[in-house]
Amino acid sequence: MTAFPFLLLILAAVVGYAINRVAARGIRDGGSRLHSMTSYHGMYSALLVLVPVLTFILVWLALQGAVIDRLIMSGLPDGVLDGLDGGGIQLVLAEIKSIAGGQVFGTPEDWKIAASERLLTTRERADWLLIALVAVMSLALMIFARTRVKADFRARQGVEGIVTGLMIFCSVVAIFTTIGIIVSLSYETLRFLERVPLSEFLFGTNWEPQIPLREDQIAAEGAFGWLPVILGTIVITVIALVVAVPIGLFSAIYVNEFAPKKLRTIIKPLLEILAGVPTVVYGFFAILVVAPAIRSFGQSLGLDVAPNTALAAGGVMGIMLVPFISSFADDALSAVPQSLRDGALGLGATRGEMMTTVLFPAALPGIVGGVLLAVSRAIGETMIVVMAAGLIARMTINPLDSVTTVTVQIVTLLIGDTSFDNPKTLAAFALGTMLFIVTLGINIFALSFVRKYREAYD
Repeated sequence: MTAFPFLLLILAAVVGYAINRVAARGIRDGGSRLHSMTSYHGMYSALLVLVPVLTFILVWLALQGAVIDRLIMSGLPDGVLDGLDGGGIQLVLAEIKSIAGGQVFGTPEDWKIAASERLLTTRERADWLLIALVAVMSLALMIFARTRVKADFRARQGVEGIVTGLMIFCSVVAIFTTIGIIVSLSYETLRFLERVPLSEFLFGTNWEPQIPLREDQIAAEGAFGWLPVILGTIVITVIALVVAVPIGLFSAIYVNEFAPKKLRTIIKPLLEILAGVPTVVYGFFAILVVAPAIRSFGQSLGLDVAPNTALAAGGVMGIMLVPFISSFADDALSAVPQSLRDGALGLGATRGEMMTTVLFPAALPGIVGGVLLAVSRAIGETMIVVMAAGLIARMTINPLDSVTTVTVQIVTLLIGDTSFDNPKTLAAFALGTMLFIVTLGINIFALSFVRKYREAYD
């Protein structure tokens, strides 16, 4: 029944659009000149109904569960919750919900059965009440929008005002989301630094957060030094870029400038298919195909190769990044004005010379921006590294060793039952803060580079 209010809202928006458009067309056919087109009158009604009612539905659904739970718990018989802490009360509520859902274990007390029946009744009444309110609000807004249909009504400005308000709201949400992320990370990181010295975290060469059990065991051993973790991240990222950048750039150059049009229509979609492959599939490919192949080849040469290697993870990650770099590079090359191509060819340059001396330098800002965004994507990758590179942090740059990354350690530290009052768990937030700073710096550098060199070619 939850979907019914949304269907009713969509129907009301469509009907309101049709009614207002027909009414505006009637005014126009009657000889009056409309200020706005008939489609704007219809869109004004649709948006006027859709935006506020949809907001109301989302707020209702967000608060409905908590309100109903509070009503059910407040209606329980006196004394049944005496002596229970917060966890015990939640268990009682969970059992009531389980009974309401038809999952009965053992013989529950009568008051729990009565509470579950009351829960079902309350939910049903809330659903019907929501439907009724949506219908009333939609009808009222449709009538109000219909009364605004006049020859001199500025429907276009009304539609633009609503759309502008929506865009401002989305921008504000994005800004406050970013602020919330920064504040939460900073707060938990400060709690971590109260237990572990900053110098130990930034310059320590040993990352073993599972060893310390008490506060007096921290600091001297350097168990929370993040250098091995960031070094592993850098090694895997460099390997990925060594694989992805040449393949991505050369494929983009060939597809954009040298490939026949029919071949381009085949190659470009095939390259972009790689972007839609789930990362877990890349992880399986790395651990089942690439890693054994590297290990067998290394053993044939007498090299000591770990079962999980940075080379396997970075190589497969590079394959994953090829469509990103290729797509950005192709778009950047396509954005170069045709006049630059024609001018270089008219002066006698070959297509290869035109590409290396004119087209590629002109498209360099977009290409570099795509590469740096691919770097951010590689730094944030988790699944491939977990499956193909390992979980142990080592101070090594040998691609044949097992390493780990920042994102993998964050996931590892937060798996299972976690208590946010010890350095082991809080270390995940410290790593998240450092990762945020690193990726932010990369993005700032990419934007500044693109802005600087784009001005030279505009």
